[in-house]
Amino acid sequence: MDIESLLQKLLAKPSESIREHTDKVKTQANELKKLNYISEETYKLLNLACEYHDYGKLNKEFQNRINTHNKFNPEKEIGHNILSTYFLDKNIFEKREDYLRVLYAILNHHFYTDNLEVLENERKLSLDLLSNFNIQKLSLKDLKNLKSDLEESFDVLTGLLNKCDYSASGNYPIEYKNNFLLDSLKNLNYSWNNLQHYLIENRNENVIVVANTGMGKTEAGLLWIGDNKGFFVLPLKTAINSIYKRIAQDLIKTEVEKKIILLHSEATDYLFTNTNHSYEYIKEYMKMGKALSIPLTVSTLDQIFNFVFMYPGHELKLATLSYSKVVLDEIQAYSPDLLAYIVIGLKKIKDVGGKFAILTATLPPFIKKCIEEEIGPIKYKSFVKGINRHNLEIKNFQISAEFIYNHYLKKKKKTLIICNTIKKAQELYKELLKLGIKKIELELLHSKYLKKDRLEKEIDILHFGKTEVDGDKIWISTSLVEASLDIDFDYLFTELNDLSGLFQRLGRVNRKGNKSIKETNAFVFTEINTNLFINGKKGFIDKDIFELSKKALSEVNEILSEEQKYNLIEKYLTIENLKESTFIENFKKNKNYMKEIWRGKFTKDDVAKEFRDIISYKCIPKKIYENNKTLINKLIEI
Repeated sequence: MDIESLLQKLLAKPSESIREHTDKVKTQANELKKLNYISEETYKLLNLACEYHDYGKLNKEFQNRINTHNKFNPEKEIGHNILSTYFLDKNIFEKREDYLRVLYAILNHHFYTDNLEVLENERKLSLDLLSNFNIQKLSLKDLKNLKSDLEESFDVLTGLLNKCDYSASGNYPIEYKNNFLLDSLKNLNYSWNNLQHYLIENRNENVIVVANTGMGKTEAGLLWIGDNKGFFVLPLKTAINSIYKRIAQDLIKTEVEKKIILLHSEATDYLFTNTNHSYEYIKEYMKMGKALSIPLTVSTLDQIFNFVFMYPGHELKLATLSYSKVVLDEIQAYSPDLLAYIVIGLKKIKDVGGKFAILTATLPPFIKKCIEEEIGPIKYKSFVKGINRHNLEIKNFQISAEFIYNHYLKKKKKTLIICNTIKKAQELYKELLKLGIKKIELELLHSKYLKKDRLEKEIDILHFGKTEVDGDKIWISTSLVEASLDIDFDYLFTELNDLSGLFQRLGRVNRKGNKSIKETNAFVFTEINTNLFINGKKGFIDKDIFELSKKALSEVNEILSEEQKYNLIEKYLTIENLKESTFIENFKKNKNYMKEIWRGKFTKDDVAKEFRDIISYKCIPKKIYENNKTLINKLIEI
């Protein structure tokens, strides 16, 4: 019996022949071509990879296992992806490089073992399993080439094959088409400003744009993405939830689940709490999101950029990013290790054909230098003119509950306090209560609340923070509310962390610029707990950046214009001023480390720990557990 007859007769899955499954996988590849996500040349190679990827399932041991439902026996069987490589004829390729790409993709579309090692060392068993077939020879030269430092195009083709295979097996669309975003933006009937026009005009460019808070960077980023596949990456879950909700409810409105997805570690909980969908529906929705099939993704960095660790399976993300547009919001908020991952990631995205736009309210020159040293010059423009919104008073002592209390008694209004740590926020909350602030006039928000309570508080601050909402209340928070949150308070009291962070925090007061600035509306306290300075693995504030920021504030005298903010950052936070800093040292160390990583060094679980160098545990506070013990045990049984 010829191979084609066997492909139609023998099984790939219990209810599907190898030919049926292969044709479904090839259909998915054709969908990518129809969407213009891949070139004709890439499609031809992908089509071949799809055709041959499961030929190894023809072997008798696989067929026996699928019919008897036994487990894989490594003493008698070789992974079908490895065996499939023996069916690929190098003579059908014009270029040897193309043959190696397809061979690599077929070999690595599964990653249960070290595929190259098995291919090289289990040759006898492989040939025994395929003894009934007319197979091809694999030369030592080919194997040696597959072990070398391969270019990204090998990973992209592998990722595309995985994407086709997974969607065919899971019976879901490989990609939903983005044919809605530009029409949705038009329906807003906005008159686009200079920033937004610039992003429209530079849709096909990689860009860095600095623009004032409140200028419409979210809309600008969406206009830059246009009707393409897009990722919107932000540093804080609170901001991500807010932007997701805004885009989904105010912009897209209909068939949201086919158009936009929320991706972060608590996304399922957020969607379950904030939509009317069942848990099963949300699970399927999240499955589509994690498969990167939905046109627009709003995400944390770790959900997308972990591909830089080249763990087995990272290829699907890189392949998807090869035809995507990535917006990075507030890049200055990332630590040196995460910035290193971003820089390496952006270079890879650029090299495989994807596009990126960095949109931020502040960008220290030293960060721009770090990016361009690796990637090369990037189109850059700033939009920093605007009405004056902030009247600052610099206080050269630690943030004081008594000072805030006295001010609030006189002025009342919407008051926001931002602390550098949860501990300090909690201390101020307790001190203000002791001083006499009514509990009804005082709110606390930080990341260590129970999820349910934190989500409720986030909704409350977003509502109270609307420009049109008046009130007399103090909200105390951390950097949780620092960036990308559309809240507008009357007064701000904040600890200094660094100049960029400070200017982000200022964006939460008089956001629209329509309030009087005849008197002080922002108080900055420049003395902080010195234990917060980075010292080995302790601390999180760079002392050099902090001291430069403090020095820059000595130039501020009451009114702080948007242009002065920009100029202070340009003057003080330069690569020359910070070349000996802990930040630059750690950035370079992490960047060099990333360059030395080889494929397969990390598992995906390793990456989750490595990405932020944090080990955390989800737990139930004892009191909550005891109060809900019966319900919890019932749910465990279910």
